[in-house]
Amino acid sequence: MILPSVDDTEAAGALLADVLRQGDVVALSGDLGAGKTSFVRGVLHGLGLTGDVPSPSFGLIIPYEAEDVRLPVWHIDLYRLDDPDEVDELALDEARADYALLIEWPERMGARLWSDALQIRFEREGEGRRLTVVVPPSWEGRCPYP
Repeated sequence: MILPSVDDTEAAGALLADVLRQGDVVALSGDLGAGKTSFVRGVLHGLGLTGDVPSPSFGLIIPYEAEDVRLPVWHIDLYRLDDPDEVDELALDEARADYALLIEWPERMGARLWSDALQIRFEREGEGRRLTVVVPPSWEGRCPYP
């Protein structure tokens, strides 16, 4: 899937908002500046958020609660993790019970990434972005991307 602009990247994220459920994990991979945070911005705006969507690079996790969005979400950025064992300290398993998890830099989790995570890879394609999606069985029939 080719997304020619940032607006198209955000619109693709808004499509995901329509099918996102509590307990879902969406793993967003790609180089710095590849469009991961723009995509998350689209998801969150699609869920009803009216405010800004900063990158959680320094704080690692930004929670969005039910009073701000129709579905509670954790926006997670693992870029600053040095070791996959550090993921255990973030209590993502526990958070998943109550939130959807949007995870940037999931490769930093090593083998800890859940097998039912929707995996989306972002690559630069000229001025736009190319999305490559790996759809696990739990997402079949509801993933909005070809």
